[in-house]
Amino acid sequence: MESSDSPKAENRSGGVIGILAFAGIVAAVTQTLVVPLIGELPTLLDTSASNASWVITATLLAAAVATPVAGRLGDMYGKRRMLLVSLVPLVVGSVVCALSSSVIPMIAGRGLQGLGMGVVPLGISLLRDVVPAEKLGSSIAIMSASMGVGGALGLPFSAAIAENASWRVLFWVVAALALAVATLIWFVVPGGRVNTAAGRGFDLVGAVGLGTGLVCLLLGVSKGADWGWGSATTLGLLGAAVVVLAAWGRWELRTSEPLVDLRVTARPQVLMTNAASVLVGFAMYAQSLVVPQLLQLPEATGYGLGQSMLAMGLWMAPAGLMMMVMSPLGAKVSAARGPKVTLTVGALIIALGYGLSLPLLGSTGGLLVATIVCNTGVGFAYGAMPALIMGAVPQSETASANSFNTLMRSIGSSVSAAVIAVVLAQMTTDFGGFALPSEDGFRVAMLIGCAVALAAAAVASLIPVPKADASGSAAAPGPAAPEAAGAEARA
Repeated sequence: MESSDSPKAENRSGGVIGILAFAGIVAAVTQTLVVPLIGELPTLLDTSASNASWVITATLLAAAVATPVAGRLGDMYGKRRMLLVSLVPLVVGSVVCALSSSVIPMIAGRGLQGLGMGVVPLGISLLRDVVPAEKLGSSIAIMSASMGVGGALGLPFSAAIAENASWRVLFWVVAALALAVATLIWFVVPGGRVNTAAGRGFDLVGAVGLGTGLVCLLLGVSKGADWGWGSATTLGLLGAAVVVLAAWGRWELRTSEPLVDLRVTARPQVLMTNAASVLVGFAMYAQSLVVPQLLQLPEATGYGLGQSMLAMGLWMAPAGLMMMVMSPLGAKVSAARGPKVTLTVGALIIALGYGLSLPLLGSTGGLLVATIVCNTGVGFAYGAMPALIMGAVPQSETASANSFNTLMRSIGSSVSAAVIAVVLAQMTTDFGGFALPSEDGFRVAMLIGCAVALAAAAVASLIPVPKADASGSAAAPGPAAPEAAGAEARA
């Protein structure tokens, strides 16, 4: 086998990192794909605005359920294999959406797309197997940053196509990109190590229980503003989530082959990292909800900036790209001081970005600076969290633990969306007979984001990392397995 420092091995690992980052970008683009269309979907699909909102909600719910399941299956049957499997519903769902003319098939297609969202945690976990130890930190950071790049590119990409071509082209393009990713993974990405979790049983009861609990929780959180936070439906779903997730946790602790090993997630380093992940997910998402609205509100409000959807996407794009630009620096900080320090610094930078935004709300340039600073912090934080997780879990739990961490970030984002929606709905101003979020409402939302980012920094600073892990060395892969590792290498 070639040494990891040979030119050929270096080129091959660089290609693998690029392909997996490309997969993350495609997944992120899929999530933001319909944002420019949301106002037109009721007309396009001949349905109500309430029904059309399920086009976004379906993806969120499917992704939340699929991510931990894909992670566990990746540990059992191979991360590369599950990457390829995850891309199948992404392609099929995109085709279904492209052919849809009514809301039901569109929701079904978006749900299928959500099933493919396990691509990012699976890709990060596979890096531990196939990338040389000295490149692991930077490759994790790049892979994590791909979500920001995809989100940044998704808005202007979607808006440009929606304004100049049929909206169906959006989904055909994503289907083609997902097929391209699958082809590259099939021919270029090695299989990694033989799976130490292979042969274990799959916890179907745990998967159904976690899926049910998450659907109840996220459905209540995401639709609570529409249904009313005191409505029987919302309270019933949130109550059911508590009961189901408690029963699920009891089951996971008693079964011999759990979907998520709660004893591993209870380890202080993993538990505190996941807690910080929820807060970072909240802080990251708050500004991405506020800034686009400020950019698009009419100038006549006195604080809106009157930008089109396409212009808004272009103003937001540099912030997402900054995540990729800054990821190597974050990896260097992790190598020198440990991923705990990188996560703490990242959360503080996010808080700084929110602080800068407060006096700059009335200017496009000011919001650009604030979002760039915020996303620089997100890039640091997102690269550090998988390194902390993988430094504390056994090889057989890598994909499952990473997927659970990704789920924690998603829950943080969902709670953020609900909280910010309540703030903006309660603090409004009258504009031509329409209630719009007030300037004070936006300021309060940004202050909440700042406070949560500071809380994330405080939690991150308390993560108990053993001295041996201070430089992130515990996350490094062990001796490389042969490239054709068992049947998985080209299966």
